[in-house]
Amino acid sequence: MSCTEILTILAILSGPVIAVQLTRYLDERKETVKRKQQIFRTLMATRSYNLNWDHVRALNLIDIEFNRDNRREKRVIEAWKAYLDLLNNKSMNENSWNEKRVELLVDLLHQMSKCLDFDFDKTHIKNSSYSPIAHGEADFKQKQIIDGAIEILEGRRDLSIVIKNIEKNDAT
Repeated sequence: MSCTEILTILAILSGPVIAVQLTRYLDERKETVKRKQQIFRTLMATRSYNLNWDHVRALNLIDIEFNRDNRREKRVIEAWKAYLDLLNNKSMNENSWNEKRVELLVDLLHQMSKCLDFDFDKTHIKNSSYSPIAHGEADFKQKQIIDGAIEILEGRRDLSIVIKNIEKNDAT
């Protein structure tokens, strides 16, 4: 058997194996990109609701899904670290902290958009989110109710109860 025949037989036998391995690699790569895009989509959709459970979950997945060895993804991780550092910083006054939080979240989302080949500039990310006022009011009222209930249950606030007599109708 000649060298050409041996190489032909090897190519015929290894071709399907190589094709399967290549397909698996491409599928894994596509799934990895899909997970990163899902994190980005979740953060974009919830950027006005930073206490939303999905928002927090997506933030916590950044370290898992983005690769420090990739130059573009490393920028995402660095932006996430800066944002996380601020989120854990309790020393700033509330207004300054919130302004910085928005700035760093916008930077994080901008880095993610560049990494994932979306075309969003920082101004668009910051100003194009829809958040009805009623949602904020409902969240605020819900927090007031919960805080009030906790104060009552812990004995820091009294619960006033008024009992009124209801007169019975003579016909009954």
